[in-house]
Amino acid sequence: MKLKVASIGKDRQGLFAPGVQEYAQRLSKVVKFELIELPESKRSGEQAKAAEAEALLGLLGPKDVLVALDERGKALTSVAFATWLGRQRDESRDVLCVIGGDEGLAAAVRERAGLVLSLSAMTLPHRLARLVLVEQLYRAFTILKGEPYHK
Repeated sequence: MKLKVASIGKDRQGLFAPGVQEYAQRLSKVVKFELIELPESKRSGEQAKAAEAEALLGLLGPKDVLVALDERGKALTSVAFATWLGRQRDESRDVLCVIGGDEGLAAAVRERAGLVLSLSAMTLPHRLARLVLVEQLYRAFTILKGEPYHK
């Protein structure tokens, strides 16, 4: 299984990058893991979302299941998310998780997704969402392996 997390934009203040890197390192020990940062579109509104959608969808491989992070998505417990991720692994599927830019994700990305996932009913800064996502991915693998991290 390959696992990729792609996001639009950079952590300008550097608040979340150390945490993201810590969990990226941990994930790399249990799965082929890649973090991808794509530049923000110079356009605005729907044009920005469309350009960013094209870039994000361009990362999809033939075996990839797309997970689109969106506040309107499905809220899963950590255990339910681990179960879903374990199924993808067992079916030899790769997973691409995407986080949109300031304008959010285009409908085309959500429609293409095998899972539209909400990390919270609240709106999170995109950089914080990335940190929460990589931590939950790491947590999912510890749950699947029966390790005590989740407790």
